Amino acid sequence: MAATGLHVLSAVGLRIGEKHKLSVGGVALPRVSVSVNAFSSEQRSAKSFRDYLEAARDFIRPEENSPSRWFSPLESKARCDRAPLLLFLPGIDGIGLGLMRQHHKLGQMFDIWCLHIPPSNRTAFPDLVRMVETTVKSESQRSPGKPIYLVGESLGACIALAVAACNPHFDLLLILSNPATSFGNSSLQHLPPLLKLLPHQLDLAFPSVLSLIPGGPLKRMIAHWVRGLPENETAANIYQDLVTASTFTSILADTFGRETLLWKLKLLDSASLFANAHLHLVQAQTLILSSGNDHILPSTCEGKRLRKKLPKCEVRSFKDNGHCLFLEDGIDLVSIIKATSFYRRGRHQDYISDFIPPTFSEFNKCYGVNRLLEVIMGPVFLSTTVDGKVVRGLGGIPSEGPVLLVGNHMLLASDKISLPGQFVHERNINLRPLVHPMMFTRMRDGLLPDVSGYDTLRMMGSVPISATHLHNLLSAKSHILLFPGGIREALHRKGEEYKLMWPEKPEFVRAAAKFGAKIVPFCGVGEDDFLKVVVDYNDQIKVPIVREVLKRVTAEGPEVRGSVEGEEGNQDFHMPGVIPKCPGRYYYYFGKEIETGEEELRDREKAKEVYAEVKKEIERCIEFVKQRREEDPYRPLLPRLHYHLKHGLLTQVPTFPF
Repeated sequence: MAATGLHVLSAVGLRIGEKHKLSVGGVALPRVSVSVNAFSSEQRSAKSFRDYLEAARDFIRPEENSPSRWFSPLESKARCDRAPLLLFLPGIDGIGLGLMRQHHKLGQMFDIWCLHIPPSNRTAFPDLVRMVETTVKSESQRSPGKPIYLVGESLGACIALAVAACNPHFDLLLILSNPATSFGNSSLQHLPPLLKLLPHQLDLAFPSVLSLIPGGPLKRMIAHWVRGLPENETAANIYQDLVTASTFTSILADTFGRETLLWKLKLLDSASLFANAHLHLVQAQTLILSSGNDHILPSTCEGKRLRKKLPKCEVRSFKDNGHCLFLEDGIDLVSIIKATSFYRRGRHQDYISDFIPPTFSEFNKCYGVNRLLEVIMGPVFLSTTVDGKVVRGLGGIPSEGPVLLVGNHMLLASDKISLPGQFVHERNINLRPLVHPMMFTRMRDGLLPDVSGYDTLRMMGSVPISATHLHNLLSAKSHILLFPGGIREALHRKGEEYKLMWPEKPEFVRAAAKFGAKIVPFCGVGEDDFLKVVVDYNDQIKVPIVREVLKRVTAEGPEVRGSVEGEEGNQDFHMPGVIPKCPGRYYYYFGKEIETGEEELRDREKAKEVYAEVKKEIERCIEFVKQRREEDPYRPLLPRLHYHLKHGLLTQVPTFPF
């Protein structure tokens, strides 16, 4: 029986919520809140794969021709204002609990509905697409101006693509995990003839367990032994793995009986054919999540193929993960959405109102990879209080925004490694760096590094530089990080260390004055203690082939300062040839704040005076640090390492007197 309408689960193990209702086609339907053990009232507790199995067991019922239906795993609405709707479309299992380990964090940002397709259901692919379309149309009318997220894995990804292709006028965002559009290139397509030949008594479930369970019990058993855990602990872990494997075997047997599996494979085939035939119609913004260790589908190659086929598509690869990506340890869909700037609550991306600061665990994960660099760099932070006193740390930075922190760019923009993290760690201030738009988008594919390399910066709050974004950040009373020299300073030439390459117009001063923002000039010093430029841009453009390559590379990113003449407007991308030096130390010195107001806004000459004052203060800070660092006994790396060994890695290493 085809299921084209919306149905709500009402079987044992589910209860009807009293406050929140689902509405489809003008008909009010009760929202369902799952109350199985996995969805206990303690939503903050982390869910495990075993919790998923316990919940899944209650969803698998022997009912014949049970209709496909929606359910909500949340007991309350999303905590975020104007939270968009997220529709989860399951894979071949059809259970609908594939996001279970993500529900709590996703529930902070989305209203979540999950599609359940019972094992006995024989709804054809076009009918599944129409069912999702009905919901999309109804919710779009009920909440105009808000996007709808379609999160699909495997089969669900094909449904999402089909809905997007057939409804290009709806505001949809697609998150697709290991799409089954690669079914035609997988070994699964050869399985139906084999299934028909095998005897009915053969249990097909258990061989699938080792490949489908995240980590696999055999792999985890070996890991326990390699780690050298005590025998009793190893035995307990192995026992838990075997129990999990046994439970999963039972669920697979109930979910994928011979006839059901043959139907599911037929469904996958038709879904793949339909989705691939309509890829050219998909205009929705799409994020592909590809597992490198997927033994079910060739997901890595498929992600690359879809990246070329879809016009608004980004890909993130997870080389060590398997097919059931959302159920694996270490996978956090909310963090992925934040890092890819894939979250919005309106028709257009708003980098200010849509920004959700990183959690403590996300912050630690982002900067965990930089811990070693932090030790090597040994950064020193100095700031100036209102009364002109220089203090260690960021105590002199104003607590209330708007605050515009303006400084020089060091080589290769290495200043972005320490600054955002230090502000969070010391002052609990989410710094909003204004960065080059190439960290967010590309005009075309080519030689530039993939935008995924900037995910950490985006997670921490970076915003593409533009006058509009600066205006909005100031309006939101943010702490903003600005490097007026841009790429020209970050990729400077030989002998240009600490030289300011700023445009002539004092536009950031007038923008700050409009909101009465404080401008805090600062300097970064230390690049010359780590790297020396030996081949710069001027050397490279002397070679005709290299010059043409640099032109093509620059054209790959959005244009910045196209109207600015001279060297300050030269924002060409290139990689300077550098040689490392014996590591020294990085220093950041924040000067005295400069007030702005109506006078700078009305009088352009006054704005120019403040602009010159900011530059002069930065140059003063640079000279101060360059001179005083000569008195720092811990400027070389070895004395700092010795100090850390003696007092601990978390101990602050002394610096020069100030």
